[in-house]
Amino acid sequence: MPKIFLSPSTQEWNKYATEGNEELYMNLLADRMEPYLRSSGIAFVRNDPARNVQGAIADSNAGNYDVHLALHSNAAPESLSGRLRGIDIYFAPKSSYSEKLANIIANNLKEIYPIPEKSRAVPTYSLGEVLRTKAVAVLCELGYHDNISDEAWLKNNLEAIAENLVISLCDYFGIPFVMPSTLFYGMVNTNGSNLNIRSYPSLEGTIIGKIPDNAAVLITGSLPGWYVISYNNIVGYASSDYIII
Repeated sequence: MPKIFLSPSTQEWNKYATEGNEELYMNLLADRMEPYLRSSGIAFVRNDPARNVQGAIADSNAGNYDVHLALHSNAAPESLSGRLRGIDIYFAPKSSYSEKLANIIANNLKEIYPIPEKSRAVPTYSLGEVLRTKAVAVLCELGYHDNISDEAWLKNNLEAIAENLVISLCDYFGIPFVMPSTLFYGMVNTNGSNLNIRSYPSLEGTIIGKIPDNAAVLITGSLPGWYVISYNNIVGYASSDYIII
């Protein structure tokens, strides 16, 4: 199952137009993404807010992640302060996977951003979090925080943006998006045999682990006939027919 490195901004000095700063609101956005990631079966690790961008790159590269997702908001040059709007999703120009993910994110955000034509995927030739990470990486500039209208959109739509970003990750990974529900435990009931954990909610999905009969398993999401589960650090799908709740 997919695993991402989630890297919200650590730039507390980037003040918003009215109140707050980039680090605060990007971490609030990441907080809201977590339930959607869990319910959809995407494992994640967040960056250390005490470390700078170089630390985030090092920590990401020290692990084994499928995607490095950096969350930021933008600011215009001083001469244009407060006058620019738009979403830029930066990708590595030599990576078709990075470009694919950036386009998925930019296109999905058009559905909730008030100026859809200003949500775009953009190549970068300088951003280290995109160019120097081992994982497929994109950096999201989610509006201009020095613009009153963009700031208001961002602050008033954190939940919708979080949901939209996780939908994009699911689209990229080719897995179902699952709405969050209360986390709970179930017990495997297979009359003595093991229950397969699969990479996709289908009998055609690859078996990535097994759960013994009578074992307790954490359920993070549900689909018709399937649960999204976590067991012994394996995240995947298991048939709901063989789990008692």
